[in-house]
Amino acid sequence: MNDEFFMQQALEQAEKAFDKQEVPIGAVIVDAQEVVVGVGYNLVEALHSQLEHAELRALRLATEQRNDWRLERCTLYVTLEPCAMCFAALKLSRISRVVFGADSPLFGYRKDQDRFIGVPALEDIVIVGVYNYGLLISE
Repeated sequence: MNDEFFMQQALEQAEKAFDKQEVPIGAVIVDAQEVVVGVGYNLVEALHSQLEHAELRALRLATEQRNDWRLERCTLYVTLEPCAMCFAALKLSRISRVVFGADSPLFGYRKDQDRFIGVPALEDIVIVGVYNYGLLISE
């Protein structure tokens, strides 16, 4: 899978958010055949909803496109490390792999991952794959 190519597409989504004066985060979901099945960018301010994160918007489109909430063997490319809310949604969606471009020390899921311990719905879900970070961080 060409991580750099798809991360560039996520950056293009982030530019759309930036143009709308949103936090510039973009996301792209790619299936095992390297077909883009979902894209999204932040629209939190425009839609007045904390649920309009780029990752959640991409998940929504991908599940509609595939007519299935299970996104096994799919990869999410996102410009910033997902927050705890988005990471939980990714786990529940069974995304196999996440590639993110930059750390989010304040809100990234890794900061809060200890909070997932003891939450049965999250403990039972295993993500199989690799978490890469720092891809195209200079962009």
